Order: sequence, then C-alpha cells, then structure tokens
Amino acid sequence: MENFGDYTEKIVKEIAFVLSRIDEKQVDMLLNTIMKAKKIVVCGAGRVGMAARGFAMRLGHMGYAAWMLGDATVPSIGIGDLFLVASGSGETQTIYDLMLRAKENGATSVVVTGNPDSRMGRLANMAVVMRAPSKTKPLNDFKSVQPMTTLNEQSLGIFFDALVLCLMERTGETHDSMWARHSNLE
Repeated sequence: MENFGDYTEKIVKEIAFVLSRIDEKQVDMLLNTIMKAKKIVVCGAGRVGMAARGFAMRLGHMGYAAWMLGDATVPSIGIGDLFLVASGSGETQTIYDLMLRAKENGATSVVVTGNPDSRMGRLANMAVVMRAPSKTKPLNDFKSVQPMTTLNEQSLGIFFDALVLCLMERTGETHDSMWARHSNLE
C-alpha cells in the first residue's frame, strides 16, 4: 500500500512529464499575444475552468484588462482582443460555440489543448499543445495514476503560473506591483 508521500512524488513527476513536452515556441507566441491584447477573456469548463479562472485573476493583478467568461462584468470583445480558451479535448460544444462567436466579432482566439486537431484547435488562431495522459488514455505508453483528467487540470494550473512568471519578467511586474492591484475588500 502506498502512502501520501508516495502519491505526492508520483503526481509531481507526472506534472513535470506533461509540462516538459510543451513547445517553447508556442508559449512564446502566446506570451506575445497576451501582451498585445487590448482585452482578454479567459474560458474553460469544469476543473479546467478553475485553473483558467486563477490565470484570469493573475492577469488582472498584472494590470491586464482580463476577465473570466461567466463573470457579470465580461465586456464585448472584438479586433485587438484575445479569447483564451483551455480545453483538454478541444471538443466541448458550448466552448466551441463561444469560440465561433469570438471569431465572428474579430477577436483572436488561442486554445490550450491536448488535441490540436480538434474543432477548437482548427478554429483557433493558435493552439498551445499540452498533452496529458489519463488513467484510461495513455500517452506514449505512459498512464497517469490519477483519475479521469486530473493530471491535465493540475498541469494547466502550473502552466498558467509559469506564464505569469514569464510575463512578470518581460513586463517588469513585481510581487509588490501586483499586490497593489489585488482586492483590498478582503
């Protein structure tokens, strides 16, 4: 029987495996796209949406005009704006429909997905590929010990946190400058 520490070690190794396979050129293009965007709307469903929500919040802390889809204050988007989608499968119907709408309005769309050949992958202006195996869907004979799509969701959260650090470096944002934009109503 494995203990908590054994599982923690396996989880960390799995996340490192997934993140080490992301193409740096795709990341660089995403960073440039974020930095040029007038407005950014972030979108994801379920647990993927939870990771995406945290990233939208950090973008706001860095001074970007950023929202999470579903918030009451999401503005209209169009030319010069970014619709940033996270979807492991790239096939979620409701999010695909939203990508179509963003495209109709002239916004740039980027999808972070494990399936660049999906409908969303083909529709997006750019895809960042993050392939995460699951217990039932191995990748290169590697299977996650974790249930369902947990590894994808964890890796996505760390991916977004690493993007924040890259953006901080490129823009000169600091811990203190970000805290100055954090809510003071807590």
